[in-house]
Amino acid sequence: METSGLTELEAVLAVARHRSFRAAATELGVSKSALSHAIAALEARIGVRLFNRTTRSVSLTEAGAQFADSVAPALSAIRTALEQAGSYRDTPSGNLRINTSAGAARQAMPIFIEFLRRYPEMKLDIVTEGRMIDIVVEGFDAGIRLAEAVPQDMIAVPLGPMLRFAVAGSPAYFVEHPQPRTPADLAAHRCIRTRMPSGAIYHWEFERHGEALTIDVKGAITLDDPELMLSAARAGLGLTYLTEWTVGADLQAGTLRRVLADWTPPFDRLSLYYPGRRHVPAGLRALIDLIRERGGARA
Repeated sequence: METSGLTELEAVLAVARHRSFRAAATELGVSKSALSHAIAALEARIGVRLFNRTTRSVSLTEAGAQFADSVAPALSAIRTALEQAGSYRDTPSGNLRINTSAGAARQAMPIFIEFLRRYPEMKLDIVTEGRMIDIVVEGFDAGIRLAEAVPQDMIAVPLGPMLRFAVAGSPAYFVEHPQPRTPADLAAHRCIRTRMPSGAIYHWEFERHGEALTIDVKGAITLDDPELMLSAARAGLGLTYLTEWTVGADLQAGTLRRVLADWTPPFDRLSLYYPGRRHVPAGLRALIDLIRERGGARA
């Protein structure tokens, strides 16, 4: 947590966002007890309870909600002023919070590593989760998602190559099952199904010569994590449907074999996105410049 004299206000807004002292403490990089003490000290000083606390939940009081609504714009303006002043430094410094998916974060890691090497006074806080969130409301500087998922009111910067899915299975699996020649052949195969963050089951998508298909594949296991899907495919539990980037090492090593390649054309790419109506912090500007320097398509 920054020690700029605004820590208590930052603490109030973090707890208000998360409705959790533990989650807010994690975001701010302090202990739960230190955060609780900061909130209690502020409440004691102003003589008003801002949060109702139980062993299971945290909620804003009426006074707390009004306080948070009043403080948030002013604190945002102060942060912007500090960031603008800091932009005159020769080297960017500070903390940059980015929300993304685990797969996108793995693909963007070369950029993150180069960024931290180039700007040693910067800190990156990368939060991965499957669901889409409002990065402004949740206190993030930027997000990284598929370009098609970026909200229209955000500024998007292309990151990484065009993505392409691959259907793959282990050599052992293909000893017992013939290779599918068309997506329709998947009806006779065991597949590793994908559960989306929304809870819905993902239907595999195919396209060739203008013909598009979506198939609700069948299988004995449904997973929501690409690494688990890879493990299941390597073990011969069925065919998996993952990005080329995710399965590339296995395809090269021969632990997985690709099929239906002519039915999975490139379809989209990742984008880093951020709100255009706000001042762009120096650290975020430096990250954007690095992405563009590397051509966007070579993450």
